[in-house]
Amino acid sequence: MDKNEIKNEFLGYLRSTGRKGVENVITNLEELGFFEAPASTVFHLHEPGGLAQHSLNVYKEAALIAKMQERLKPGVEAAVPADSLIIAALLHDVCKAEIYKSVEKWRKDANNRWESYQSYEVDYTSMPLGHGEKSVIRLLQWGLELTDDEIVAIRWHMGAWEMPFQSAEAKGNMNAARDKSPLLSILMAADGLASSILEA
Repeated sequence: MDKNEIKNEFLGYLRSTGRKGVENVITNLEELGFFEAPASTVFHLHEPGGLAQHSLNVYKEAALIAKMQERLKPGVEAAVPADSLIIAALLHDVCKAEIYKSVEKWRKDANNRWESYQSYEVDYTSMPLGHGEKSVIRLLQWGLELTDDEIVAIRWHMGAWEMPFQSAEAKGNMNAARDKSPLLSILMAADGLASSILEA
């Protein structure tokens, strides 16, 4: 899919939630360059438009996981509403829209000659907060109505990547959140599958 198709599909799912504040979120994502941003500096989808593609991939993975969990354990679907799945999956990484800066770097080519290439560096100076909490704060600032489960899922979706650096209290909070919210477990799994398999 090209960038316009990805953007249109992303916006179609997001608008389908009918959630209060969605249009303001879309305006802010446009202004921050969300649909042009990469998903990472050198890892998965480190290319223009990669962030929107990754977010869409995470949603599709999450929808499949939720459907399978419902088959294995009826009742999961009621605990994870479709609109919550869309909101959490599509918007879990909005914090990245403003942190990647395009830079020129140098490397040696196949003939051992120096060549320049475009890459990305991370710059947190515009709002130096952690990953998940920054996404939650931005969404609330933009007027998006979020449920407690959505806040918890977006806040803690980095789970395993952040845990080694967290305090005992933070680790306890994340474990409690995972016990309380099936949406969090689904989002964490979907994010991992999208970035390490689908986008590899």
